Amino acid sequence: MTVRPIAIIGIGTGVGKTVVSAIFTYMLKATYWKPVESGTALESDTETIKSLKLPFHGSTYSFAAPLSPDQAAAREGRSIEADSIQLPETDKRLIIEPAGGLLVPLNSSILMLDLLMRWDPLFVITSRHYLGSINHTLLTVCELKRRDAKILGILFNGEEDREKEEAILNFSSLGKLGNLLPENTIDHHTLKKYAEKWKENVTALL
Repeated sequence: MTVRPIAIIGIGTGVGKTVVSAIFTYMLKATYWKPVESGTALESDTETIKSLKLPFHGSTYSFAAPLSPDQAAAREGRSIEADSIQLPETDKRLIIEPAGGLLVPLNSSILMLDLLMRWDPLFVITSRHYLGSINHTLLTVCELKRRDAKILGILFNGEEDREKEEAILNFSSLGKLGNLLPENTIDHHTLKKYAEKWKENVTALL
């Protein structure tokens, strides 16, 4: 790797990491990678990226059940060996989308964040406005800072909520990278629109 990867992490499940990852992949002419994926029986994030005709690497582990990776693996009589998950070789920046939140278990001894920290990525936090999201976002920030991780900033999925966003930005001492508004479809036009909106804020931090 010639440049540090970027990990697009979320404050929970279903907060929009995959769409944000797609936009970053498009915006930075990067390559997408989801090292561990569960829930493929319902929807595959890697297949979503593939359908958008964006560069990607296949997952090292893929499981059908929509459960935490350790439980999804156990459901199939398998286990995740963290040492077998290696960064793909690429001459582009790598956009990493983890499964679930930072502290989901991969097995009985390692969490998702433990794996991510091996690769020293830059982190982008994807937040979403709902009751409790301030707490969830700040907990995510606190854990990353406790690990001395480099956080580029926070993206908010949804219409601007000034009061919530100001509280999060104030207590986290992080910058806002942008808002991802509700979209009926995600296609190249959508990727281009947000890439143009976010690129100045993001590239200034790289």
